[in-house]
This record gives sequence, C-alpha cells and structure tokens, in this order.
Amino acid sequence: MYAQSAQTGASGAHERKTGSAERRTGKSPMTAFGPARWAWADIDLDAITHNVGMLRQTVAPAGVWAVVKADGYGHGALEVGTAALLAGADGLCVALASEGVALRRFGIGAPILVLSEQPPDNAEAMVEHHLIPTVSTAAGIDTLATAAATHATDPVDVHLKIDTGMHRVGAWPHDAAGLCRLIAERPVLHLDGIFTHLAVADELSHEATERQLARFEEALSELPPVRSAHAANSAGALAHPSARHSFVRAGIAVYGISPGADLDDVARRLRPALSLKARVAYIKRLQAGDRLSYGLRHELPRDSNVATIPIGYADGVRRTLSGLGMPVLIGGRRREIIGTVTMDQLMVDCGDDDVAIGDEVVLIGRQGADEIRAEDWASALGTIGYEIVCGIGPRVPRRYHRSGLDHV
Repeated sequence: MYAQSAQTGASGAHERKTGSAERRTGKSPMTAFGPARWAWADIDLDAITHNVGMLRQTVAPAGVWAVVKADGYGHGALEVGTAALLAGADGLCVALASEGVALRRFGIGAPILVLSEQPPDNAEAMVEHHLIPTVSTAAGIDTLATAAATHATDPVDVHLKIDTGMHRVGAWPHDAAGLCRLIAERPVLHLDGIFTHLAVADELSHEATERQLARFEEALSELPPVRSAHAANSAGALAHPSARHSFVRAGIAVYGISPGADLDDVARRLRPALSLKARVAYIKRLQAGDRLSYGLRHELPRDSNVATIPIGYADGVRRTLSGLGMPVLIGGRRREIIGTVTMDQLMVDCGDDDVAIGDEVVLIGRQGADEIRAEDWASALGTIGYEIVCGIGPRVPRRYHRSGLDHV
C-alpha cells in the first residue's frame, strides 16, 4: 500500500527511497550555516549505518523504522534518515506533519509515519505529501477522510494508535473496534497498521511493559488483521523480543545512545554518532584566589592557564553544568569546566599545561584514548541522553562525514 510514496526529485530505487545523491552529501539543507565558527557537531554517518545494521540483526525478522523527529534528535533528520534508509531501514517516523513534509520536499520517498494524530489543519498536507497519518479519534478519521476525498487518488494508509497504559495519546482499547469500523466505512482510507507505545521499556524490572504488551495482544486479537502491528521503541527493540511485531520504531539507539541505565550493557554495541567540538578561543594566566565568570563563584585554588571556549548554554551546554566538575578533552586530557557557563562561552582550567588558541576541544565524543558521552552529561544533570543531544542548538553547525568504521 506504499505505492503512494512521493518520488519527487529522485530516480532509481535508492533515489526514490532516500532522495538525490546531491542531497546526501555536504552541508545540510535543513540547517542554515553562516561563516564558520569555532564550535560544531560532527555527525558520523557510518555510526548511523552500524547502529541500524545492529538493530536489524537484533530484531529480525521484524523490520526497523528510524525515528528522525526533532531534526533527527539534533543530528539532522535528512542526513540521518538518508543514511538509515540506505542501511536497510524500511521507513521513517516523525512527530509533526511539518517534519514529514520537509523530508518529502528534500526528496525522501520512503514511507514516513507521523506518530500521533495531528491538528485538523494538517490533514491536507499529510495527504498531499503521502505521509502516513496516525488516528486515535473519530474526529481525526473524519478530517482525514475529507482531505483524502479531495486530494488523494488512492486510499490513504493510516495507522491507529491504542493507549495500553502510557496515557499520553491513543484510543482506549475498548474503542478500537469502533474506530476500525469507521475507517473501513470510508473507502478513501485504508487501515494499514495498529500500534501502541511503551512507557517503561527501559526499566527491565518494571512489570508494566508486559502488562501493556498483553493488552496490545488482546486488542489485536479482537481487531481486523492489518499489514503492520508495532509497539517497540529502542528499549523495546533491544530488551523485549515480544514487543517487536512487524517492525520496531528505533529512535535513540539509531544515534548510538543508550535508552536507559538498565540497557547500558547491550547498548555498548552501538556507536555514538554525534561529537560536540570547539576550539580554544582565548587563554589567560590567572593567579590562585582569582574568581571568574558570572557571579565570581569559582575561585582558583592555584595559578592556572584558563582557556575560554566559544560555546555556551545558547548552544545546548547547559548552565546547570556549572560547578559540577564536568570535563572536556583538550590534547587527549580531561580538563574541568570552571565558573558559570555563559550564553556563548565557557571556561576551562588547564593548569600549567601548554594549551594554544585553536586547539581542539571535545565536549562530547572521543579524543585520543578517552571519551565523554552524552550519557555522562545526562548522569551529571539528572536527565537522559535524549535531552542532551536534542538540546544542542541550531546555531551549532552539523558537519557530516564517514568514519570508515566497519558496518554490521
């Protein structure tokens, strides 16, 4: 039923799926760059390829759809989506209709699922751009049917979302049969999939996951057969075989980040795709007892070379990292962020070491034999790796490359 997928601006099987070769290289058309700055994010597309391959092996015979919402979790939706599709992902998932429309306009022709029911005024755009809408209410079905009657030449595939316990969005299981009938009564729509979402799949001892999956199985047994049933996010894909169904919706694992502490061991096979880097912009020799940055809260315990790095909380280096002893890597050594992280800059204690203006600084990523991961920031801040990478701001240029890492 995916013959409706857009093929604008592409030729050949891979081109229809991923967009033109020109769009797969160079600067991201989804991120506006100005003059080069001494702060950037490197995105390793070979790591994306590796992670999708590892996930495909893990969940087979289920398929993998890559979640590229929020501009690919801050990595770049177009570039990550293209790499994931070339690595064997069968489709993409987004949160907003506008995200799917942007991918279509840049030439992605693969199936794109919009993960929740959208506002009524998004219906025509989803139909016109051959996105797969999610429905969970009668009103949403009616709105899509009206748009499809006017703008579609073939029945529009839709997926029905069921709430099995997370209580965020989705139809009650006892309402699902009635919604399936409403879809069947509208020849301009086609019920292609039924799905749910797991609330605590990353907490392996929590009994709610099995309870949710049991409710989902029970609901499926009472509903008409569909081509696709899906329930697993990254945690479900990695740790809950019974959640895999037709395909898994892999988000954070595609980017090489652990879904949660309980899955850190299995996630070691993943490769982080994003490195956050900068260069030393200024160096000053300060004396023991000198205080620095806003609030003058940090007092140097000894004479030190203090380096200023041109990246700050406007770029996603959270101000709450101030005073936590979080390191960066310069010259392969860990050096502590000191003082208050400011909007555009932060300061690093380099002791007596020779550090030069222009030296590379790694905030997240590997330098030499050492590595700082997004999960390290998340642990220090009491949050999750998702929030760290999604929070890297749009004024940080993304640079895409292939590392030459072996693929799965």
